[in-house]
Amino acid sequence: MISKWKFVSVLCGLLVTSPALWAATVKVASLDELQRAVDQATPGDHIVLADGKYAATGPIKLARTGTAEQPIVVEANTVGGAEIGGAAGFRLEAPAACVVVKGFVFTHKAGSMRMASGVHHCRITRNVFALNVTGRGTYLDVLGDDNEIDHNTFRDKDTEGQMLFIQGPSGDKAAKRTWIHHNYFLDFKDSHKNNASALHIGSSGRSMDSAFSVVEYNLFVRNVGENEGAICNKSCDNIYRYNTIIDSTELSLRHGHRVQAYGNFIFNSDGIRFFAHDHEIYSNYFENCKTAIAIGNGDGLIPPAALTAHQRPDRVRVVYNTLIDNRANIQMGGRKEGLGATDITIANNLIVGGPKALTIAGPFGNPKWEGNVLWHTESGDLPKEAFTSVDPGLVKDDHSVRRLSKDSELIGKGVGSYEFVKVDMEGQLRGKKPDVGADQVSDGPAVNRPLTPADVGPGAADDAARPLLSGSKGEGKLKHSP
Repeated sequence: MISKWKFVSVLCGLLVTSPALWAATVKVASLDELQRAVDQATPGDHIVLADGKYAATGPIKLARTGTAEQPIVVEANTVGGAEIGGAAGFRLEAPAACVVVKGFVFTHKAGSMRMASGVHHCRITRNVFALNVTGRGTYLDVLGDDNEIDHNTFRDKDTEGQMLFIQGPSGDKAAKRTWIHHNYFLDFKDSHKNNASALHIGSSGRSMDSAFSVVEYNLFVRNVGENEGAICNKSCDNIYRYNTIIDSTELSLRHGHRVQAYGNFIFNSDGIRFFAHDHEIYSNYFENCKTAIAIGNGDGLIPPAALTAHQRPDRVRVVYNTLIDNRANIQMGGRKEGLGATDITIANNLIVGGPKALTIAGPFGNPKWEGNVLWHTESGDLPKEAFTSVDPGLVKDDHSVRRLSKDSELIGKGVGSYEFVKVDMEGQLRGKKPDVGADQVSDGPAVNRPLTPADVGPGAADDAARPLLSGSKGEGKLKHSP
């Protein structure tokens, strides 16, 4: 779908392309041999563990540094061929940098695999995490900055503790610039516990700090560990784009400001819920969701409220989304003495089916709404001036996504000025006359569609759908473009 890619310099150039780059290839056949080889590794070394099953009695510690041109690579002989069970897996410790861990199956005890504070520009790629969990335990903790987690499978969990937890050093700082892409998160069963999300970025105590993470091209299937089961955001200035969420609970913007969520496909799930300030939620496709877009009803203003409060949503823009046959479309639930939300924009959304377009149960000060189109649904609390009722002329594509036909009356009918909306749900450019809803009728190249298991995880092709990262947004942010 798109040409082969290479890493941006901020990720330390960790694409492993040719054996000529390696200073030495060391083949090992036991975990003791693996540890000795790792302890002596120098830039460019390539350490290969023979296929087979291994039982670790303690963590395999990686604390060596490669370079941008010559990373240290630690991998299974074949992807998926070496299984590490037992007490622990890899533990990357400072000053580890420019290290790649590739191709393993991890079945060891949960809570033992970590990229510690001070670890940077390292990559965890093409592994399977199906860990042994008794009680609370995470699959992978990331505390350091500028790391990459890609093409892994995280699966089969039903206890408290996240599959992938992006944290940060001790205190109130979040891990910076983590790039999370082409991973497969599946079958996180209901744990009846908090802190049971497939992907969790930040924490209440770190929520006012900027993480600058980019989360793209990940597939989430049957992640219902808690109400924030697919993704739990608890930090500022992150991007969630081009992900597919199926049969899961919500993508939750629980804490943190200035998050972008765009180009996501969400089916038969709990959609997106948000609190806090200045989010941009656009070009997303929701179908058959319990609630497509949930506006949080705040119970505090931070400060003076504690960081654990439900921060009142302010200045959030919900524009150019498509909502199809959801059990609830856009709604804000009730809360005793709730603060509601203020300055929310709801514009140019296409809402088809479902009982009501908008339901608000709480204070909703100074809203802005324009250009929405409703079809086969009641307006609910959406005022008459906020919408028109027009047959959008939808057609199903090869992925069963309902999009605008080429003669739809909604083509070019977006209103208002929303310059941040540069792409549609496929990553196609919007141009000067955007179409209403998530889809832009265009002959331009598409870089996104609903993902399947073949697009993610250890077996996916290196050139799976993704845009090159270029340009910048925000101080210290991962370079990216729509």
